[in-house]
Amino acid sequence: MRRPPALPAAPFLVAAAMLLLAPAQAQRAPAPRKAPPRAGGQAAPAPPAAVRPLPPPGVPSPAPLNRSARNANYSIDVRLDPVRHSLSGREVLTWRNVTAAATSELRFHLYYNAWRNTRSSWLREGRLSGRRRGAAAPADWGWSDVTAVRLVGAGGAPPIDLGPGRRFIAPDDGNADDRTLLAVALPRAVQPGETINVEIEWTAQVPRTFARTGRVGDSYFLAQWFPKVAVLQDEGWNAHQFHSGTEFFSDYGVYDVRMTVPRGWVLGATGLPREVRDNADATTTHRYYQEDVHDFAWTASPDYLVREERFEHPGLPPVSMRLLLQPEHAGQADRYFAATRAALRHYGTWFGPYPYGHVTIVDPAWQSGAGGMEYPTLFTGGTRWLAPRAVADPEGVTVHECGHQFWYGLVGNNEFEDAWLDEGLNTFSTGRTMAEAFDPNYAGLRFFGGFVPWVYYHLPVSRATGENGWADYRRGAELDALATPSWRYWPGAGGPLSYSKTALWLHTLERYLGWPTLQRAMATFFDRWRFRHPKPEDFFAVVNEVSGRDMTWFFDEVYRSSNSFDYAVDRLASDPATDQGFFERDGRLEHSDEAGRTDRFRTVVVVRRHGEAIFPVEVAIRFADGHVLREQWDGRDRWKQYVYERGARAVSAEVDPDRVLLLDVNFTNNSRTLEPRTAEAARKWATIWLGSLQDALLTCAFLV
Repeated sequence: MRRPPALPAAPFLVAAAMLLLAPAQAQRAPAPRKAPPRAGGQAAPAPPAAVRPLPPPGVPSPAPLNRSARNANYSIDVRLDPVRHSLSGREVLTWRNVTAAATSELRFHLYYNAWRNTRSSWLREGRLSGRRRGAAAPADWGWSDVTAVRLVGAGGAPPIDLGPGRRFIAPDDGNADDRTLLAVALPRAVQPGETINVEIEWTAQVPRTFARTGRVGDSYFLAQWFPKVAVLQDEGWNAHQFHSGTEFFSDYGVYDVRMTVPRGWVLGATGLPREVRDNADATTTHRYYQEDVHDFAWTASPDYLVREERFEHPGLPPVSMRLLLQPEHAGQADRYFAATRAALRHYGTWFGPYPYGHVTIVDPAWQSGAGGMEYPTLFTGGTRWLAPRAVADPEGVTVHECGHQFWYGLVGNNEFEDAWLDEGLNTFSTGRTMAEAFDPNYAGLRFFGGFVPWVYYHLPVSRATGENGWADYRRGAELDALATPSWRYWPGAGGPLSYSKTALWLHTLERYLGWPTLQRAMATFFDRWRFRHPKPEDFFAVVNEVSGRDMTWFFDEVYRSSNSFDYAVDRLASDPATDQGFFERDGRLEHSDEAGRTDRFRTVVVVRRHGEAIFPVEVAIRFADGHVLREQWDGRDRWKQYVYERGARAVSAEVDPDRVLLLDVNFTNNSRTLEPRTAEAARKWATIWLGSLQDALLTCAFLV
């Protein structure tokens, strides 16, 4: 999932002039960018094999991908009614107990019930975080009603009605008004290794878009739309309610889905089409099929333009790319394809190949609220009708969401509890991909509803942090610890922690261990845990194993703690040495030629740890003769002093001069200088203000 950058205020007149000068185009505004985040395990998989030798960076593993456990398989028939904005469906779940424990019930997620009324946990939490969302009309709400549940027997045995044994539960917060989790009692326990078939009939009201799923006009994007079985682990059901700050978690399986929509509408879905059938009632049924995925999403609209291209790169399997594009964005198809290619190439060569052979890119409708979200073999991007080439839009969101095909799609972590394990790894990987594939790569500001760009060409996007990642992290560095289950984060902490903090500590780890080491660790993690459900400890163990170093101290700081990092140069002084005619040379006290005078300088540098978190840093002291001394400080004490007597005055001192520790919350105190560069600062600010004044004057001249 992609979060939008924070946008500072901008000159009104300049934006107005840009609006007037913009070329005439279709009057649809851009797809909105995705808001900050978003939600168990799997049975007794075979123990991971020992780390096998990996090819050098840039060379994919030649071994074939393992398949998933396929223990949650769906056959679904669903009909969309665009008049009532409703779904009616029937599904048969073939579920196998892959744990070591029996279960006497099943649990199902009914995500649409988060928008049934204002009393759901999702909307209550949204209000707590400051997000005010109310439906404008009764038709804007959404819900899901299960009308029948039956246990389907084998060999023609009559089905068993499970309706009397179902109830809504709220294990996370006890909210009796929350209906996002349904428990269904079984007539007898399902034993380890046993398979059952459950038939479910349901209806759903499609909402005016909440959380990337819903409708706007005649454009439908349907995600988390069907009753979905939760994940059973050896410890019991890992089944959380739907929370406003988390996303989803489910087991892998095979999906065979038949979607009936109005004839002539374009449809895209997880998987590949198997059959298209026109019906007598002016509808069309599209059948899509996909193996080894843990979710299924689809979209339908009469407005999509369809574009198709192919990804090919030496050493990687080819991928058919299908783009569903809004008509007003027809000229940006090549940018969507280029960004998708970049993600498939770099993620594939760094971590491991994309195995499915096809991917669908969806350019969502204006105001659909569906932009920037990932689903297996399908993801949504988002662009604008006015999109300058130098600005990373739609490239940034496209790379990020395509990247989720790897970190989330193939390595299926628990997004309810460990959202950082996909969002953070993916934000880090997105930054590296953007830096490798797109130059220039600038941030942009937008006005008038988001479609008039103001481009800051002096602000290239950081590879390490994305557009505003460091500022986002700095604002929320101490809101919570990453080790806190994501669904329990303080509201608003998901963006700074799961995305920005994780990307920053991964980039810090890259600079500390070196990219070849970190790349091999991430590739090993990908190879070992694809089609499975890893936990944070699994990632940490792989890093320690591949690097040959125990990095537990680092993970204690960045994962298990909410402490912040802040190292500073507290004092810098460099004065003539006049200590009664004596001075120190190479550890020996010597007498100067003239008492009280010397051509040597006594330099004192004091560095300080203001934050609670600890990281080893380097201290660099530069002297007027060009010499630079570098000291290694373990960073543990609150302060450390360095004293030198040399024949040259110190010019500056800096802690962490190579910016290894990207988690430092205040870079402005990292250095001191005895040669202030006021002229450079004055020129910088004068250029900015004079440029803004010039733009404003030109705008006024145009308007008169």
